[in-house]
Parts: sequence; C-alpha cells; structure tokens
Amino acid sequence: MGSPPRESSEVQVIDRRALVERHNVELSGADVRSPLSVGNGEFCFTADVTGLQTFPDQYRVAGRGGEPDGTLLGTQAQWGWHSMPGADRHSLDDVLVSYDTPSGAVPYVDMSGMVGIDGDDVDSETERWLRANPHRLDLGRIGLEFLDASGRPQPVALSDLRNVHQVLDLWRGILRSRFEVRGDLVEVRTVCHPEHDLLAVSVRSSALSQGRLAIRMAFPYGSELWHSAADWDRPEAHRTTVERADHGWRITRLLDTARYDVAVGLLPDTTLEQTAPHELRVTSRSQRLDLVLGFAGSTPPGAGLSTAPPNEVSFDDVRTAAQEHWPRFWSTGGAVQLSRSVDERAPELERRVVLSQYLTAVNCAGSLPPQETGLVCNSWRGRFHLEMHWWHAAHFALWGRPELIERSLSWYQVAAETGRITAKRQGYAGVRWPKQVGPDARESPSSIGPFLIWQQPHPIYLAELLYRATPERRILETYAGLVADTAEFMVSFATHTPRGFELGPPLIPAQESYVEMRDRLTNPTFELAYWQWGLDVAQQWRQRLGLPPEPRWHDVARGLVPPHVRDGVYTAIDAEPYTVRTDHPSMLCGLGFVPSTPLIDPATMRATLDDVLGGWDWDSTWGWDYPVMAMCAARLGKPELAVSALAMDAGKNLFLPNGHNWQTPSLPLYLPGNGGLLAAVALMAGGWDGAPDTAAPGFPSDGRWVVESEGLVRSP
Repeated sequence: MGSPPRESSEVQVIDRRALVERHNVELSGADVRSPLSVGNGEFCFTADVTGLQTFPDQYRVAGRGGEPDGTLLGTQAQWGWHSMPGADRHSLDDVLVSYDTPSGAVPYVDMSGMVGIDGDDVDSETERWLRANPHRLDLGRIGLEFLDASGRPQPVALSDLRNVHQVLDLWRGILRSRFEVRGDLVEVRTVCHPEHDLLAVSVRSSALSQGRLAIRMAFPYGSELWHSAADWDRPEAHRTTVERADHGWRITRLLDTARYDVAVGLLPDTTLEQTAPHELRVTSRSQRLDLVLGFAGSTPPGAGLSTAPPNEVSFDDVRTAAQEHWPRFWSTGGAVQLSRSVDERAPELERRVVLSQYLTAVNCAGSLPPQETGLVCNSWRGRFHLEMHWWHAAHFALWGRPELIERSLSWYQVAAETGRITAKRQGYAGVRWPKQVGPDARESPSSIGPFLIWQQPHPIYLAELLYRATPERRILETYAGLVADTAEFMVSFATHTPRGFELGPPLIPAQESYVEMRDRLTNPTFELAYWQWGLDVAQQWRQRLGLPPEPRWHDVARGLVPPHVRDGVYTAIDAEPYTVRTDHPSMLCGLGFVPSTPLIDPATMRATLDDVLGGWDWDSTWGWDYPVMAMCAARLGKPELAVSALAMDAGKNLFLPNGHNWQTPSLPLYLPGNGGLLAAVALMAGGWDGAPDTAAPGFPSDGRWVVESEGLVRSP
C-alpha cells in the first residue's frame, strides 16, 4: 500500500492565534544569548530579562580582532546613522585599483589590507574610515536603576534576581517581565508602537514610591567598531541637552553632524533629572512609572524614515496600537502549521518558522535593506550587504506580505544613481549594485565586496516576487526601470568569447573562498544560472508591459557558457581548484535558489547535492546555506533531504530560544538564516512553478508529516 496523502491547506482553517501563542518565548531565568526585542521594522528596542536594558555588561558579544566586547542590548532605528569627522579627507578615488578584464583595464574599489574572520587588517586611514562610516547608532540605553536610602545607585547583579518570569507575547506584540530583587517585586511591560518610533514602558513596584527603584537613561557616542554601536568613553565628543516640553521633556542629541531628539512623556507624579552629562534618571512617587519615548532624527541622504511621535501618547495608547497591529499581522498573509505531524522534527521547525516571521517583521521590514543583525546590534558597523537582501526580505512576498518587501525595495531607486556612476566608471551600461553600503549606497573598500556579482540580479528577483504576490500594472510600471537597469549591466558585464558569453574576471563568487584568485576567476556555476534566469525574467517584464524583446538580453541569456562539470558534479568555478569545500556550497544555488534553467541539468545537480552532503566543512558555512540545500533538494524531488537540511545539527544552524540564528561569538544573530528558512519553507509547503501537483510537494509523503498552509504565494 502507498503512503497516506499529505493533507491540503484547503481542508482546514488554521487557528492562527493558537499557532502563534504556542511559540511565545517564555523565560524563567536570564539567557544572555537570547535577549528579546519589540519593534516595527523601522525602530527596535532589545531588552534583557528585566524588560529593559538593565544589565548590558552581562549581554556582551565577543569582539573581533581583539576589540572590546560589544552589546546585544541596542536601541536602533533605520534613520540612526553617524559619521566621524573626516569625510572631506577620504575618497573612494584614493582606493581605486585597476584590474585587467577582457575589455581592458577597469577600476575597482579595492583594499590593500585584508578582511578576515577576526576583523579587518587595513593598511591606510582612508580604508579604515571608508569602511567604518557611516555607522549605525545606539540611540540610548534605558534600564532600571536600584537606589539606596540616600538615592545613590546601588550595585545589583543579574544573579540577585529571583522568581524571574518573562514572556514575549507574539500575538499582542508586548514583552512582559516579572522578577523579585532584594525582596521587591518588579513588573515591567515593554511595547513598541507599530507605526511610530515610540517605545512605551510601564514599571510597577512598591520600590518606586519608596525611592529604591528608578529608570536610568544613558546616551553614547557613535562607534567605528565592527560589532558595537556605542562608545561610552568619549563624553566630550557629543552633547545631550534636556528641556521642558509639552506633556514632558525633550532631549536633544548632537554627535558631530548627526542630530536626533527624544521626546519623553511622563505621568504627573513622575520626575526627570539629569544626573551626568549624558545620563538621566526618572523616578515616581507612586507604585507605577509609565514612560513613553519618541525618537526622531535628522536623517542622512538615503536613510530610513524618521517618524515624528504624536503628542500626548500614553503607555496604554501604544499598547492598544500594538494589540491591534499584531493580531492583524498574524491573521493575514501566510501561515504553516505542523502540529499534527508525528515527525520529531516538526515542533522545532514550526517554532523556528513562527519566531522567524516575528523577528524579520521587527528587523527586516523597514525602508532600508537591513544589516545582518537587523536593529538589534551592529555587525559590519551596521552597514548592510546587498547580496543578503534577498535572504532578509524575499520571504515577505512568498508569505503574502508584499507590502513589507516593497518598503526596502524602493530604496534601490535612491541607490541607482550611485550604481550608475560605478557602472559608467567601469565601462558598463546600466546600474552596478554595490555590496557593503550605508544609506547613501557608497561602496566600502574591500578585497571581496566590490568583486561580488551575485547581488546583481537580486532586484529582478525581488521585483518578480513582488509582482507574483501583487500582479498589478502599478508594480510593473514602478519597478520596470529597476529591472531594465539591472539587466543592462548584466548584459554588458558578460564577455563574448569563442566559447560563448562568460562572466569575469575579476570576480569573486558567492562562495568567497577564492579571494586570492579574483583577478583570474571565471564562470561560477551559481552566477551563470542566475544570470540566465534573471535576463529571462527581465524579458518577461517587457512582454507584460507590451514592449518588444531586447535581442541583446536574449543573446546573452541563451549564449552563456555551461557551468563546469568535473567527475559528474558541478564545480564552484571553472578554473583550478574548481571547488574548495569551505564557506557556502554555492553551486547548489544554481537549482533551488534559482528556479529551473536550461543551463542546469537536474541529474548533475542531484549528484552535486549528494557530493556536498557527503563531505563539507560545516563549521565554515553560514545560516542560509541550510535553506539553500533544502530548496535544492525540494526542487530535485528529495523532500526528506530538504527537511534534513533545515534540521541539520550544525553549529551555524542553531536557533536560540528567542528564535535568532546564532553563528559565532561575534555574530550572535544572523537574520539571513531566519529569512532563508522562511523562503525554503514557503517553497516546500506552497510549491513552485513545475512542482508536482500535490499539497506541500517539498515535504515527505511518508505519513509522518501533516503540512497545513494558508496564504502562501507559489515560488517561481
């Protein structure tokens, strides 16, 4: 007898609230690797077990290159950026290096030093400044302060807390924390407004009215360190001024050319005092202290939106707004339920899926492409990586929330001017999208980043996903120029040779293990397939708009050289050493991440997947590599392998209690892993073009899986 059929999403309606609430994060003690966040995609506040940022020294991140530890407890906004003085002394022109290409010498924003796993080894002040500026700011530290009888701060350790109970209520979007400290019961509610950069806090304790408990606010200078957004050792370099305002106070922050304001709303029985140049204390004469902080900045060019907070907003107002927003978020868009499955991997996979939806909505749904650690803490100084944008945001469209991907996709219209200048300087048409940038889209000097090309087709892919989720003429007209500019560069970058159209050199593939041979590397398997698929989709956009095909796009797409095959498997590149078994097994992206193309033979890719699984340096992989393997296995008709890839017991496939994908001590969260998981599950549960006509074609049909899904958009 055959296996029982998988159950279709059409059979049942998922109880969305039950699905979400069974994965509320609940802590009975401090887990310093799993702080919890509230936010809205533009603004985020990350708290320790007290619901505030009371013990930042306990929630530290290992520094890179011998730097001091950073912190996981951040307050960040898409608009919150800072640059050290020196912009007039440093230019990309100072770090241009000419590389030989088949069409002549081409200048690249290179780096004479090296980028390593332990940090940057820069050879010049210009390299260092251009890589570190602008950087994201930590907008302020808001934590509890414990006082003695005379009102002086009293040291309290994390270990002094008793009877801790903390719950992140996903359905309502509120963080509830309760604990006892030296005999005092303290309850804290923390919530973020869904539309404004407003943080609301409510603290209840008899210790407030008795003068033993207060809220401390502190404001740091900007930091050029790789991992930390806060420098607490330069009080003379910035200014904090406080003045009375309607319904509270206004704090003005000046850091060189950066400025932002913090509006402080307080109840009548609450007092604010400035206790040091950059420190404030809020006390209450009652047993309840409500604090509403509205953050607004003077945004640099290209940065995210700064939403001025409305006047007279109370804690209850913010809580009500969140309690209206989050049930609406969970009740619309896609859902996947695995609770009726008997496979032992199902509960954990469902947990990861639910928490990843929350974390990406909080960190990756803003008006800028996110940094890899979102709005929690800095990585790469807060600058974002465009080759990672797909992994952060593509799933929003596949999960039926296209408006969340459109927010950051619109930024490419701003970045196009810079990318057009880069392409023209190098002798190419269209727009060349950079790799590691800030809101102004200015490239960072690097021996890797400027040579990557796999971010180039991303805008086409993201625009296509947006159109599939919202098939409207408006989408076509809004993003047709973006698609065309991207395709124009792709066509002009490909070089015609007697073999066909080739990619590179100089070039570094998605698998960055080949940095030393960037001046002679050609034709990586993944990028060849992605080039063909992207150009074919760009032609489809022209057809939808009633425009004739572009002959050059067709000629390049059909004329690309085939990927290199050795011993029956695809190699990463077509030159020795062909495949290094470290970092990303990126050749698997050629069929999985990239839909089916004429360039890729499924039988050869099946052998390649088996070869990778047979032996790879898993410690050197990254969190999105496991979704890569899952998508490849699913499209190849290997659903058990797809699930096994997502559930693989590997160091960088670890998902913490808060749902974050841990990578290393210096990279304690990695949102491309969360977004990649969601993209893979959407493909496996919702299907793809050409998939078997069964429910959840990417999951096994062995009777152990019952996959219920709603609202998913079919993958390309």
